[in-house]
Amino acid sequence: MKHIYTCMLLSLFCISSFSQTGNIKGIITDENGVTVPGATVALQGLNKGAVSDFDGSYTIVDIKEGAYKLIVSFIGYSNIEKEVAVRAGQTTTLNFTMNGSSTELDEVLITGYGLGGQARALNTQKNKQNITNIVSTDQIGKFPDANIGDAVKRIPGITMQVDQGEARNIIIRGLSPQLNSVTLNGSRIPSAEGDNRNVQMDLIPSDMIQTIEVNKAVTPDMDADALGGSVNLITKTSPQGFRLSATAGSGINFITDKRILNGSFLVGNRSKNDKFGWMVSASINDNDFGSDNVEAEWEDEFEYNANNDEDNLVPIDVNPYAKVFEIREYLVQRVRRSFSANFDYKLDQNNSLYFKSIYNWRDDRENRFRLENEILDGEDIEPGDFSVDANGNLTGFPVEAKRQTKGGIDSNRNKNRRLEDQRMQNYSLGGDHLLGSVKLDWMASFSKASEERLNERYLEYESAYGINYNNNSKKPLFTPVNASEADFSLFELDEISEENQYTEEQDVNFFVNVKAPLTLVENQEGFLKFGFKSRLKNKNRDNDFMEYSDETGALEFLGDVPTKNYSDNDYLAGSQYQVGTFASEEYLGGLDLYNTNLFSGEDLPDEYLTANFDVNEYVYAGYAMLNQQFSDKFSVLAGVRLEHTVINSEGNTLVFNVDGDYDGTQIVKDKANYTNILPGLHLKYNVAENTILRFAWTNTLARPNYVDLVPYQEINNEDEEIYFGNSDLNPTTSMNFDIMAEQYFKSVGLLSGGVFYKDIQDFIYTNVSEDNNGYEIYKPLNGNGATVFGAEVSLQRRLDFLPGFAKNFSVYLNYTYLTSNTDGIYNEDGDERTDLDLPNTAPNMFNGSLGYADKHFSVRLSGNFSDAYVDEIGGRPFEDRYYDKQFFLDFNANVALSKQLSLYVNVNNITNQPLRYYQGVSSRTMQMEYYEKRLNFGLKYDLFKK
Repeated sequence: MKHIYTCMLLSLFCISSFSQTGNIKGIITDENGVTVPGATVALQGLNKGAVSDFDGSYTIVDIKEGAYKLIVSFIGYSNIEKEVAVRAGQTTTLNFTMNGSSTELDEVLITGYGLGGQARALNTQKNKQNITNIVSTDQIGKFPDANIGDAVKRIPGITMQVDQGEARNIIIRGLSPQLNSVTLNGSRIPSAEGDNRNVQMDLIPSDMIQTIEVNKAVTPDMDADALGGSVNLITKTSPQGFRLSATAGSGINFITDKRILNGSFLVGNRSKNDKFGWMVSASINDNDFGSDNVEAEWEDEFEYNANNDEDNLVPIDVNPYAKVFEIREYLVQRVRRSFSANFDYKLDQNNSLYFKSIYNWRDDRENRFRLENEILDGEDIEPGDFSVDANGNLTGFPVEAKRQTKGGIDSNRNKNRRLEDQRMQNYSLGGDHLLGSVKLDWMASFSKASEERLNERYLEYESAYGINYNNNSKKPLFTPVNASEADFSLFELDEISEENQYTEEQDVNFFVNVKAPLTLVENQEGFLKFGFKSRLKNKNRDNDFMEYSDETGALEFLGDVPTKNYSDNDYLAGSQYQVGTFASEEYLGGLDLYNTNLFSGEDLPDEYLTANFDVNEYVYAGYAMLNQQFSDKFSVLAGVRLEHTVINSEGNTLVFNVDGDYDGTQIVKDKANYTNILPGLHLKYNVAENTILRFAWTNTLARPNYVDLVPYQEINNEDEEIYFGNSDLNPTTSMNFDIMAEQYFKSVGLLSGGVFYKDIQDFIYTNVSEDNNGYEIYKPLNGNGATVFGAEVSLQRRLDFLPGFAKNFSVYLNYTYLTSNTDGIYNEDGDERTDLDLPNTAPNMFNGSLGYADKHFSVRLSGNFSDAYVDEIGGRPFEDRYYDKQFFLDFNANVALSKQLSLYVNVNNITNQPLRYYQGVSSRTMQMEYYEKRLNFGLKYDLFKK
């Protein structure tokens, strides 16, 4: 394939060098010097044109020598025309400036600056050949979203999984986060997650991004590992004139009544000769908050020891009950920092270079105080220890109770809290070149993501007592029969531990693309594009775990150490949940665990070795595609992509004997490789100037999670359980069909609707089975197949057809419906499950907002809804875990104090929406975690000098 590409490239260069044609290129900006993407540039009288890219640049090649009129069109604005003379063998530069005087609207609303970001995004979306959703930074600014995850959830067909109240993992069209790709300026973002490929979207501040591009039907020149879709985050580029922007704000978290601090700045300019452009930006957000959490694990079988015979327990029929019940209190400080520097340099009118970089660094400090109650094993329960009512409900039983403090060492970095240090950095060097009529672009990048958790400490005390159980599955509650027996001071030391975790992923990417004019239909424009990409990835995880024994006896009882009562009468899950008293975080952080006179430590490899791995994954890809205009209205893009994947993985095998003691480990290595051929077809038909029909047939894939493909084994001869990795897993593949219709409004709006279908093969799930020796086997396997069918409808519209002030209202609405089914998933008895949707496919998703904006004031109320869906498949339906439905309501307002200065106010999570999981049925709570509302306010400043 390499030789084929070389021959094609040389042939195109030769053809272009003898061509008696010229080129036109330039940059389109607004009156402030900010680049304008998505503008259509056409030569009058010829079927030739271009669309400005995200840097506002356009290039039209292979134009016969002569004089022409160049026309720029942009939704919501009158056309701009300029005369241009083209000379053979030369490139003519012609720049355009769009300003408020060219608008077709009655007035320009000052909601951001100059041309609205929404107009930029919709024009870009309209002119794309594939099915795409594009959201601009200005559109993001209309919603109260601090990170990219919260901003992305506003896009049709997307829902997010939250972490501590912030959107983290992206689900596109119902497909799991690891089945989607996230890139930064076209370069793949690595993941710091240890056991999957999820990109932490809450790590990236929204004010560092210029545009979000969601490709729901990928083209052959894009990475194919995008089963649900591909999200491309585009950082802010250097302006065409001086720009200074800054934000300063504060706020309050109502769950803790503690402050929020945030600030950002951006400064950029171009040199006087226009050759060198630069932009530097930075952002910080310091958030001190927490969450109130209740969790339960459910069982529908009950056994007890009736005859002092542990091998012959007596089972009785009872209704489902919570065998584990926990109350948790989280205290969190999250500091998010980001720095970006972007540069570009024009070598001459046909050649330019650029450098883009971003460094994101988040400190997540956490204390957690957990009261856990777990029913004793059946062998420890005798007839008088439990009670069952006439309806078969367990109403009382003995539990093992544990009070655990989670924290970190006393240092300037940890501050007695567990410190999760997450970083993501990306550095890209690239070039754009025009060689005759052939366009060539290339980019080399280095990316790294890491998560480090050092000196993470746990101090746990335990006790045993009887409880009364209310059997309310929605709001389970354990209450001690005798409060004096459950007194915290009587809890005895169970465990002191400290662990260190480090996960790192590095990506080295290189790609080159060649695009040359190639016309198959007379008087119609077309081009051939081909290229090569390599992605060299290493992911490794290095954890350890030490357990310590108290040599002095000073920690024997919880009543002997410094404690705090962390109960809260305003506990958001309900005032009946009182977590109680624990060893304080300051005491835990101050323990000198390394002093052998006070503590003795024991390394426990069984706690971490199966989680440690080292994986090298090399992907080599090539593609070729043809884009041909068959008429003024109809165009076709067809092509094929080939991806070859090579994987070298290393894991560990652990064995535990019949007494549960660690019995040794062994390093295991394995290799795998596979090749995927992925054709694609995209059709676009312009019914009218602003009415478009689209069709796409694409083929995509998703590679297995690292924790699944590493060849580890954990053999537990005491519990008769075996856990396997599976390096023979096939990648999940999908054949996708999309149909979409779009109607764009001159008043800068969109009405769209469409349907899509995905035929998925070899999706991965964890199979639970039993071998001939009675051991339970847990192993990731490929399911046979799954299908997803969905429909989307979206409306963005300013209501400018209404009279008076009402014309300043606008609506933003979108709805997505999904249905799915799966084949080849088997339960613990070996029977096929026929009752399952594909995990993470939310049946209904909805976004809606109503806004009002005039020249000085804007206000918006926004809602986001996603339906419940199965999140994790258990061994049987009773054990399936579901992510519950959620509805977020947010409010924000902006007041223009002057042309450059504005005041903003945001209120998030007005509905106090919890994160909730349930087991089997919606009434059976597994987890409910509450975050309360957040209030932010501050000032924004923007200065332009063109």
